[in-house]
Amino acid sequence: MAEKVSGMKYFGKTVYSGITMGKVLVLRSNQEPIRRAKIEDAEHEISRVHDAAENAKQQLGALYEKAVKEVGESNAAIFEVHQMMLEDDDYLDAISHIIRTEMVNAEYAVAITGDNFAGMFAGMEDEYMRARAADVKDISARLVRNLSGQEGIDFTAMEPSVIVADDLSPSETVQMDKKKILAFVTVHGSVNSHTAILARMMNIPALVGVTLNLNEIHTGMTAIVDGAAGEVIFEPTGKECSEAEEKIRNEQEKARLLQELKGRKNETRDGRTINIYANIGSVSDVGYVLENDAGGIGLFRSEFLYLGRDNFPTEEEQFQAYKQVVQTMGQKKVVIRTLDIGADKQADYFSLGKEDNPAMGYRAIRICLKQPEIFKTQLRALLRAAAYGNLSVMYPMITSADEIRQIKKIVGEVEQELKRDEIPYRIPEQGIMIETPAAVMVSDELAELTDFFSIGTNDLTQYTLAIDRQNQKLEDFYNPHHKAILRMIKMVVDNAHQCGKWVGICGELGADTALTEEFVNMGVDELSVAPPMVLKVREKVRSI
Repeated sequence: MAEKVSGMKYFGKTVYSGITMGKVLVLRSNQEPIRRAKIEDAEHEISRVHDAAENAKQQLGALYEKAVKEVGESNAAIFEVHQMMLEDDDYLDAISHIIRTEMVNAEYAVAITGDNFAGMFAGMEDEYMRARAADVKDISARLVRNLSGQEGIDFTAMEPSVIVADDLSPSETVQMDKKKILAFVTVHGSVNSHTAILARMMNIPALVGVTLNLNEIHTGMTAIVDGAAGEVIFEPTGKECSEAEEKIRNEQEKARLLQELKGRKNETRDGRTINIYANIGSVSDVGYVLENDAGGIGLFRSEFLYLGRDNFPTEEEQFQAYKQVVQTMGQKKVVIRTLDIGADKQADYFSLGKEDNPAMGYRAIRICLKQPEIFKTQLRALLRAAAYGNLSVMYPMITSADEIRQIKKIVGEVEQELKRDEIPYRIPEQGIMIETPAAVMVSDELAELTDFFSIGTNDLTQYTLAIDRQNQKLEDFYNPHHKAILRMIKMVVDNAHQCGKWVGICGELGADTALTEEFVNMGVDELSVAPPMVLKVREKVRSI
């Protein structure tokens, strides 16, 4: 772990290089119990509740406007529902009644009312009403934050900021306005976490494992985050600011020179072409793909449509998201990975339960095959969206040919349903992720049943080396350059090509320019990388 050096300077492990300077936004975990306190003036407390509710309505209104632009009206509707619930007389009267009869503080009354109403909704037979239990909890939590002045995770009024936190989950990062994040600094976390992957996608400095006391860091402080040096400086001196500004200018000049590669071919000096695509996690990330001149999308992580919400996305919500991506990309290929929930990407409403080793547990295609109703909803949306552009579907965590046969059977059932309902659709190109040693060893057999392979080097490294990539203690042992990994990649490429199928790499290793030449020599057809790495990889390919 890092250690404090002097003043307000700390070191951590670099997730992504680069340098930035800006105001700090501290995100604190709200795990403090809500205290019951006796009050003297009940009407004053009730007035506080009404003020907090008005503030919450404004916050939700801003969230709705933002969501409409990013994910469409259907996905944004939940914020309108929350606004309406804040105007519900029964809910507000129940809070006021507790304050008056028990003479307790507003925070406690709101929390109790939230628990009572959530319990009531959860016990109802109607599925729609049961889903409102989570909404009541969310609204109550927002009211408590507004009442107590807590620094909740509410990004509606966020300025461009350096995000400082103990750790961040994928469901938290997915809610952030990415254009306003200057850098990530976390006390915990791994260089292989999804927060780290997000930082690399956005081309922003990020440090993990920074040993600092969050109580000493406050929102509004100035911070310099230097990814190359692996350091963060809070409240820097004038000299430190000047030095940082000079480094920032140098970084901007390097970025300008890379921009000159836009529109150029991904072609080696001897004429070998390799496709360079981009990895993204949401509809709004498509802008990064186009901005960085990627040839297509090699990995759309569809599970992020399931995170940061309280219930399953509907078929229509998913269809609109997939359709928007493929239409925006025109004729360029868009590879959408089916639901890869589980492991470090958790959503409470899936009720997956606690597992001792979730990375090797009930996740990804295993959930889809065990709960085909979830899978079919996504497949219907994907097949419908495929009619509007160059969409390919990719299935994660495959270990056997039998799994592929089960998938094809379900796809066939979905096709018959769509045909029966006279809904336009297209059967897209279908490939699989190669991310387990088992899939590598039978890749000759799997190639005969699929249209393409995409190698997920993050999980392949984890499973091959028997190392949990989220475990900070094991980072010194986590070696994606291990000969075993490289030999496996070569085996997969050879087996795919023997069947006339193309192979890509969509894991973090695809952006490792130290290996680009080796991948080209192996015959890898496509590299899918974080959008800001597209031009850097193109530069490397053109130098080979």
